[in-house]
Amino acid sequence: MKQKKIPLRKCVACQQMMPKKELIRVVKTPNDDIIIDLTGKKAGRGAYLCGKLSCFRLAKKSRALDRALKQSVSADIYDALEQDFIKVEDEFIAGKEAAVDDE
Repeated sequence: MKQKKIPLRKCVACQQMMPKKELIRVVKTPNDDIIIDLTGKKAGRGAYLCGKLSCFRLAKKSRALDRALKQSVSADIYDALEQDFIKVEDEFIAGKEAAVDDE
């Protein structure tokens, strides 16, 4: 039986290639809202970040999300995303560990 191909994506901050399910997606929706998408299925332009707060801070410092989303991201949005990122970080890590247990 042929093994299923695992999609890889690159973290916009640290530039490390990882499986898509191990990254957190930040998406610019069609009505220009910028939100965190844990499902990875929301419509819009996406950028991927490692599940680490240090990677998010690096992306904030280097304005990596601006380039990846092809839109200027204001400091207010970065601050709001950082708060959301802190909230979902634990949920994301728990989900990742559950996925490993299932395999």
